[in-house]
Amino acid sequence: MILTSLKKTIYVDFIRHGEPEGGDILRGRVNPKLTELGWAQMKMSANLTSECERTASTPGWTEILTSPLKRCNEFADRLAKNLDVPITIDQDWQEIDYGDWDGMPIKEWKKEAAEQFNAFSKDLSALRPPNGEDYLSFKGRILEAFEKFSEFPDESHILVVTHGGVLRVLIPHVLGMPLNKSGPLHIPFACYSRVKISLANSKTNKFLIFHNKGESLDKIG
Repeated sequence: MILTSLKKTIYVDFIRHGEPEGGDILRGRVNPKLTELGWAQMKMSANLTSECERTASTPGWTEILTSPLKRCNEFADRLAKNLDVPITIDQDWQEIDYGDWDGMPIKEWKKEAAEQFNAFSKDLSALRPPNGEDYLSFKGRILEAFEKFSEFPDESHILVVTHGGVLRVLIPHVLGMPLNKSGPLHIPFACYSRVKISLANSKTNKFLIFHNKGESLDKIG
C-alpha cells in the first residue's frame, strides 16, 4: 500500500470590529453596534466600496465566520450577502466574558483590574474576571477554534470577524510570543491580519503573512 501525505494550504484573515457605540468602556459581552466611523473603518480595511461591496482589491474569501456580537456580526452578515459567500455565526470567536467588569469605563477598569493584571504578567491563570471567563478558558477556546481551520479544504480563504482580545491570543500564538507579554502588539479597531496554515507530511506550520494591513501608512509622521 502506498500512503500519500496530505498537503494543503489555507489562508485565514482576521478583522477586528471597527469603533462601536458606547465610548471608552470595556467591551466583552456587552453588545453595542458599530458607529458610522466603525463601519467606514471596516470597509476601508477590507478594501470594500462605501456600500460594502467588492472592489478589485477585495480578497476572494470562500467563507466568513463571525462572532455573534453586533459589532462583528452585522458587518459580517452584510458582507456575506453582498459577496454571496457562506457565513457561520460562531460562539467561539466572541470576546472574553469580563463578567462584573463588562461595560466599565476604561479608567475605572484599569484601577479595578490592576492587581490581577500585575499577577497576570507572571501567571496566565491569575486573570479571572469576577463572574466572567477566566483567561485560561478563554485562551483554550480561541486556540481550539483556530486548530479547526486545518480541517478546511485546500485553498480555502476564510474571513473571521472578531475582537481585539481574541487577536491578542491568536497573533502571539502564531508568532510564538508569551501571551502575557503581548502588550506592545498594536491591535486597533478594524485591524486586519492574515495567517497562512500549511499542512504537509503530518506537520502543520503557521505563518503570519501581515498584521494590521488596513492602517494607512500616511497616518504616520
